[in-house]
Amino acid sequence: MQNTKKTVILLIILLSVVSLTADTTSFTGYVRNYTGMLFTDTSFAMLQNTFSLNIENSKNKVAFKVNPYINHYQNEELEIGLRQAYLDIFFNSMDIRIGKQQIIWGKADGVFITDVISPKDLREFLLPDFDEIRMGVTAIKIDYYMGNNTLEFVYVPSFSATRMPEQDSIWMPEMDFPIQPIFDYSQKEVDQSVNNSEIFLKYSVLSSSIDFEIMGGYMWDDDPTLHVTKTIDPLTSQLASMRVTPQHHRLGLFGGSFSSTLGGFVIRGESAYYSGKYFQTTDPMALDSIIEKNYIHYLIGADFTLAGIKMSTQFIQQVILDYNEPILKDQFENTMTFLARKDFLRETLALELFAYIGLNKGDSLVRIKATYKLVDGFDILLGANIFSGDTKGSFGQYGNNDMLYMKVKYSF
Repeated sequence: MQNTKKTVILLIILLSVVSLTADTTSFTGYVRNYTGMLFTDTSFAMLQNTFSLNIENSKNKVAFKVNPYINHYQNEELEIGLRQAYLDIFFNSMDIRIGKQQIIWGKADGVFITDVISPKDLREFLLPDFDEIRMGVTAIKIDYYMGNNTLEFVYVPSFSATRMPEQDSIWMPEMDFPIQPIFDYSQKEVDQSVNNSEIFLKYSVLSSSIDFEIMGGYMWDDDPTLHVTKTIDPLTSQLASMRVTPQHHRLGLFGGSFSSTLGGFVIRGESAYYSGKYFQTTDPMALDSIIEKNYIHYLIGADFTLAGIKMSTQFIQQVILDYNEPILKDQFENTMTFLARKDFLRETLALELFAYIGLNKGDSLVRIKATYKLVDGFDILLGANIFSGDTKGSFGQYGNNDMLYMKVKYSF
């Protein structure tokens, strides 16, 4: 509670200082109520009130943006944070951005392939808007312009991990252990030092026929590897104990993306080669149940319009190289996405369907929503999230979390 009070005071000071330059500063944002109810027992899965503010100012060749937000959950303390807070410096052929920022790379919709710089907030799985799933990361970003081409350099001095659900959350994935393990979190943190920083480089080309990007990075895996150390009873040769130690590892990354127009279609592609990824194994007697492999993650997608309906589809595949049978994941993990959207009533009503389909396990997540603009800046959204299929699948495991929800949002 004491930390919350300090944050509120700092936020008030920030707003007071910025208000002194209100004539040259823009204030935008929104207030939103988000209520979600589970199908299974009509309990409330979400009761959230959000205030988000964007403060922006520019003068000559310098600009800044600050995006504080407040989330209020029923019977819980306020969650107060900064999504972004950065300074821009503009030159003739170069821009520099310093501070906490969201960095978006790649062409994929609803999937992270080369879009790996900003860590993810997965406390509600993949349900929030992606500008809320992506967390800001403190970085130095330099864009150097060469005509229609851009060279982008990103330096992240301090690693930030994926934010996972709490142990009692309905979005916490189930972990199947043969016996109750002991959890050891002593290796989970990555020390803040120059040696532990991350670095990324991207070259982008924009032409009349095709847009493409080539990128590379030396980074930490945002998702920790669960090192499971086992002890075998020498008398019975049975499993005696298990110790689970979450730990982040270094990854090398090389990839790229492209988009091009072909007839009435926009064709998109994105791929990445990851070096040094650790995977869980299924060998019950292995003393450490992980193995290091390289893997490829790619997609091919198309956007088009049919009978006034905006549509998009993607095929996504992860391929583990030099595969061994004990690895828990399949060698080829295949997923498809499908999007359909149409506007009605002079674009005041929008109907949308977005689906993830896991082809390996036959599971899916179907998201249906209707958004109505009551007046300018005031939206009412009604939606449903429906999980189905094999409970071992990425989406089917949440089969009990089917939800109806409503968002009432005022933007200013």
